Amino acid sequence: MKIILTQEVSGLGTPGDIVEVKNGYGRNYLLPQGFAILWTKGAEKQVVVIKRAREAREIRDLGQANEVKGQLSGLKVTLKARSGTGGRLFGSITPAEIVDAVKTAGGPALDRRRLELPGHIKTTGSYNVQVKLHPEVTATFPVNVVAAK
Repeated sequence: MKIILTQEVSGLGTPGDIVEVKNGYGRNYLLPQGFAILWTKGAEKQVVVIKRAREAREIRDLGQANEVKGQLSGLKVTLKARSGTGGRLFGSITPAEIVDAVKTAGGPALDRRRLELPGHIKTTGSYNVQVKLHPEVTATFPVNVVAAK
């Protein structure tokens, strides 16, 4: 199935890219989520507009990405979660919870889809979370998970 990406999809491409994916992945995930549109000759003409908008954003975002990276480097993010004996959590920490914790700690607004967790966070402790701010800029910040009382 040939599709045109409208948003960045990790491991697949950036907005405006024309990619070939398996039918089920495109039909059941990318299209319903709004990450892509079906490829047609008419839709291919929209690629120019999508790429032009992306280039304008990237030029502006490179400076902002370094600024946000500086903000994240000095940030201390603490998450409180219910846990049982031995520090094992009831459930796991999601990227959306980390984004909310960064906001409450006084950090910038982040996109949860750009976070890269070091596996599933299911126990209390300290974790290093990476966020891909720009194709050239990746920031790492510590997240401390503590037991809620």
